[in-house]
Amino acid sequence: MSGAATSIAAGAINRGEPPLTPGATLEPWWVRALLIGIALVFLTLFLFVPLVSVFYEALKKGWGVYVASIVEPDAWSAIKLTLLTAAIAVPLNLVFGVAAAWAIAKFEFRGKNLLLTLIDLPFSVSPVISGLIYVLLFGMQGYFGPWLREHDIKILFAVPGIVLATVFVTFPFVARELIPLMQSQGNEEEEAALVLGASGWRTFWHVTLPNIKWGLLYGVILCNARAMGEFGAVSVVSGHIRGETNTIPLQVEILYNEFNITGAFAVASLLAFLALVTLVIKSVVEWRIHHQLAAGNRE
Repeated sequence: MSGAATSIAAGAINRGEPPLTPGATLEPWWVRALLIGIALVFLTLFLFVPLVSVFYEALKKGWGVYVASIVEPDAWSAIKLTLLTAAIAVPLNLVFGVAAAWAIAKFEFRGKNLLLTLIDLPFSVSPVISGLIYVLLFGMQGYFGPWLREHDIKILFAVPGIVLATVFVTFPFVARELIPLMQSQGNEEEEAALVLGASGWRTFWHVTLPNIKWGLLYGVILCNARAMGEFGAVSVVSGHIRGETNTIPLQVEILYNEFNITGAFAVASLLAFLALVTLVIKSVVEWRIHHQLAAGNRE
């Protein structure tokens, strides 16, 4: 742009108006329509149609059959185990995520990059591999297997193994959501609170936590969604014991393999419904974060 155009754009930005966009950067209408059409076709084929199909197959034989498939003892056990696993894994990851983000964003120490790498490890390791690691550690022939057998402690093919596997595959979500947020906020407010005599714990509750609450909630939502939908790692450590160690995804697989198509889609529809609820909450949190950032920029 010319110097005059640059000055006009800068003035518009200072007044809070949207900057001028050169006409050369605007695509023709048919290009925009084509791109939007491709996106809509992709979403229809790979998102909307499968989602509608799940609920259609679940309800195809009527509401009574659907409810019967949900309240069937094995399915109900899978639902309760999934909720129990998420109820344990998510709070643990919340505590770890906040502590890790606090340490990485607010302090400088040796091994900081290594800690960041370890936090990202579940993103790069297959969930099946992570499940096999627990088999090597706690299985009958594993490192701790003989000791666990002598003390009658059961990790694999029981709830503890399922919780451990779920915690492993989900622990990056809260930390990875908070680290960039806390780094962008800096340390000025915490340092001011400490200078004024506030303790570290009080500074966290009254200064740090209010600033990260929406990012923290966003990370918890993602962590909870992954915890309830995890299949690979849980499949390895659960043993597929019906009515005892099957979560909802594993129960869907068993019902489908037994050609109980209606039952499989009925249980799967619960996960789909939870995903939709999670998406709505996620959208609300994103809107709140955007609104909060916009308010901060105006100030």
